[in-house]
Amino acid sequence: MEVEKLAEEGAIVGEGPIWNAEEQTLIWTDIATGRMFSYDPQSGQNTQIHDGFNVGGFMQNKQGGYVCFIHNGVVLWKSDDDWQRIQPEELAGDPLPFNDVIAAPNGGAFAGTYLGEEKGKLYRFDPDGTVEVVAEGIGCSNGMGFSPDLATMYHTDAAAREIYAYDFDAQTSQLSNRRLFVKVGAELGVPDGMTVDAEGFIWSANWFGSCIMRFDPDGREERRVETPARQTSSVMFGGPDLDELYFTTADFVVEPGSDLDPVAYDWPEYKQSYRGGGLFRVRGLGIQGKAEFKADFAWPA
Repeated sequence: MEVEKLAEEGAIVGEGPIWNAEEQTLIWTDIATGRMFSYDPQSGQNTQIHDGFNVGGFMQNKQGGYVCFIHNGVVLWKSDDDWQRIQPEELAGDPLPFNDVIAAPNGGAFAGTYLGEEKGKLYRFDPDGTVEVVAEGIGCSNGMGFSPDLATMYHTDAAAREIYAYDFDAQTSQLSNRRLFVKVGAELGVPDGMTVDAEGFIWSANWFGSCIMRFDPDGREERRVETPARQTSSVMFGGPDLDELYFTTADFVVEPGSDLDPVAYDWPEYKQSYRGGGLFRVRGLGIQGKAEFKADFAWPA
């Protein structure tokens, strides 16, 4: 197994990696600075492709470009010169600092919010423009993923250090029967972004924990991949055979005293260590991921 840094962008909150199979590139964002990047494995070049609104999460769109969930709504984006805001009426008046998202099998999407001291929500967006709140009281909505058979959807509440499992209807995107899948111990860090591999195992980036944790479908930890960054923020399989694990990291400086502090954390060492800010890749795992779904949102005429 080999862990290598691919690019260093000083990302304050590097997040949301997506593998674009058509372009064979890895797209990722720095939420805090309003930047998006495209990493080309062939050339080894990491190119900034967006500078502007803060993208909390995004996904490919079948009708062109990406659907970007930003700090105050939803945008269809092809470039900084070609984008349109879509603002469903159901969201009028809601604070919308989106943090993590995923496209659904039916072309819709799930997107969660993070409101700091208040509680956020998990929204379902349908391709026809309908929006519904499917969960409330979320401390910090984070990583999501689907089991290979599409019978289960996973959703992370980072503030609670919990990953939940839902029964999932792939035709309607209805969720039911929420139950606790994993609770990460307070001494280990905070579960952040996630992905699900072709075997149905869940990979969860661990903020503070300098690692990525792999859980089997019963919620048992199967392995950890140690990472060079204290704040490992999200993961995604990529490469021609989807057998390379990319992960983002964050240079955000956390001050001690929050409810998310790991037990007995060495804060002086944390301040001096490499928190993150770069894009990394793991090769040699011998494990294959699965392709993510695309949204199917129509561009306004």
